[in-house]
Amino acid sequence: MKPKKSDSMNNNFKPTFRKPAETSLFLDRDPLPEHTTFTYNKYISQSIQTQRQRLPIFQNRNHILYLLEKYQTLVLVGETGSGKSTQIPQYLVEAEWPKQVAISQPRRVAAIMLAQRVADETGSIVQGDLVGYSVRFDSCTTQPKIKYLTEGILLREMMSDPLLNKYSVVMIDEVHERTLYTDILLGLLKKVLSKRPELRLIVASATLNAKFLQQLFNKNHSGKVEQDTSVIMSVEGRQFPVEIFYVSEPVPCYVKASVDAVLKINDNNKPGDVLVFLTGQEEVDTAVRILRDHADVKVRNKMVVLPMYGSLPYNQQLKVFQNAPEGFRKIVVATNIAETSITIPGIVYIIDCGFVKMKWYNTETHTDNLVTVPTSRSSADQRAGRAGRIRSGQVYRLYTEEWYHKMSLDTPPEMVRGNLTYAVLQLKAMGVDNVLKFKFPSSPPIENLKSALEILYALDAIDINSELTSPLGFHMAEFALDPLYSKILLSSREFGCVDQVLTIISMLQVENIFTSPSTGNMIIKARIQKRLFEVEQGDLITYLNIFNAFIQSDMSRGYCHKNFLNYNSLKRVVEIRNNLEKTLWNYNIAPEPVQTRNLESICKCLVTGLFPNAAYLHRSGNYKTVRGDVDLFVSPDSVLYNVPQPQWVVFCEVVHTTKLYMRELTVIQNGWLLELAPHFYYKTTFIE
Repeated sequence: MKPKKSDSMNNNFKPTFRKPAETSLFLDRDPLPEHTTFTYNKYISQSIQTQRQRLPIFQNRNHILYLLEKYQTLVLVGETGSGKSTQIPQYLVEAEWPKQVAISQPRRVAAIMLAQRVADETGSIVQGDLVGYSVRFDSCTTQPKIKYLTEGILLREMMSDPLLNKYSVVMIDEVHERTLYTDILLGLLKKVLSKRPELRLIVASATLNAKFLQQLFNKNHSGKVEQDTSVIMSVEGRQFPVEIFYVSEPVPCYVKASVDAVLKINDNNKPGDVLVFLTGQEEVDTAVRILRDHADVKVRNKMVVLPMYGSLPYNQQLKVFQNAPEGFRKIVVATNIAETSITIPGIVYIIDCGFVKMKWYNTETHTDNLVTVPTSRSSADQRAGRAGRIRSGQVYRLYTEEWYHKMSLDTPPEMVRGNLTYAVLQLKAMGVDNVLKFKFPSSPPIENLKSALEILYALDAIDINSELTSPLGFHMAEFALDPLYSKILLSSREFGCVDQVLTIISMLQVENIFTSPSTGNMIIKARIQKRLFEVEQGDLITYLNIFNAFIQSDMSRGYCHKNFLNYNSLKRVVEIRNNLEKTLWNYNIAPEPVQTRNLESICKCLVTGLFPNAAYLHRSGNYKTVRGDVDLFVSPDSVLYNVPQPQWVVFCEVVHTTKLYMRELTVIQNGWLLELAPHFYYKTTFIE
């Protein structure tokens, strides 16, 4: 079932879909999975208050308020689009609940969009006294009654206010995604609820194991119903017919098959926008480029093609929520960011590639590997739930019906497959002494916890007794960064390169620094312009050159266009850099008037945090990790690709496609590992 992308993009294969009536899936039961009901706000032209009353959640308003009065925890199962994320906080404010209401979201864009929607409905402004949001590097300065925030920000707030005393209600939304922060928050909130009987918790999602969560937060051990402290409630949505089509046989390349399916849909005259699910930014950009090429030539219906992924600049993400111009069909090509949390209006057709890119922690390389794997059935149903909002919808799955039934039922929680280093650091900062005994909803592998503790000890964030070091460990926990990066920042004053390291770490927080031209000649020009910034020290120093050139151009949009740089991304880097600099000022670390221009000092400073990610050039021609002896390869995106290979490098992340590729590399000398991390490395008499 694994797609062969390399040699299938040029073939003439087009997917052939079976009609739903031809598949056994619909012979004996309804044409939709049991929990797949869909909701669309067809009253969009009416007043805001009328729209609110037409939402399915409105019929349950008094029931929700009653259950929150009687029970401490409400497990709410509500279909996407039923209004639970926007309406429940307003109900609580209207009922004059004291203090603030917090609503956590897995993704930054969802928190911002929901806050803006509630502000529109209440006739207020975002970041005012009524509605606000807090995301990484962008937090509200007021204390709004309704506060949307990412899970990571809520976790950081618990560091300074462990009992969340400023909130009367906390709502954890989209729990079914089971992110790392979701599981940590659920474990911590279980403790908080026992200390604050007046606090109320709402656990909400479109699809989740409600009984499991109800039992998790239930303090009743006697079995008597009247003593339960948690309760389950379901909110029904209005159902619109959705047809699900499967391919007759597996497709060799889901990217090309997705493009072909879009063009086939666009050939008919039936109205409706299209949402395509692919796995990552590179695939999204490829599909968008191909579809835009088709849109430039004469086709039966005109198309406006838009990408959607997490690192896309915010103003470009907003475009997918706008209606297509008259006479055009909107085609949105997205990663799984569009699977939950946000609702894109106008979507009628869904194309599901059947794969998703997920992080799996490798204890040998001490890094998260990005791996493309098949989706789960619950994820496939979530994707199907994007259709059928304005009329009958259609879902085209680029895999067979037999394969669907072989998929895992649920997506594995990030807790059991992710890097726990940052999570353990945050738990330590909140006073959790023994993380091995912490009651996670899903217990993580002991190897991952052990690896996290080893890395934190090597970074000098915790001591031999597994307690936070002072002041370094506590300072590292204050940053919303990977501990490897926060260690580099806090070490930069020692090497006299605070200014340069601030820039490099900020650049690492944004993915798409370069634009992706669509035509062959422009692709060649983009490569030539990129070489003007490249240096032999590697990608991170190249990033430093790019940012400095951007600043010297007075942050010119024209300069970015000329050099194929992403203007919006670089503007975002400036914002992130300013926020990180303010945090460093709290520890009396700031760019000094005279800073070193010695590249060796900058590279050494990078090694203070990235030393666990060291690799050397083996005589076989491949790189191997110093610890674990794992084969690695230089990413084609790196400036060190197709040049004489350096003997020693450190890297920021590993991406697993056909091979394990190192990204964001820096050239180092092997002696630096012994000098800067003698507790982690020792010299042997012989290395192959």
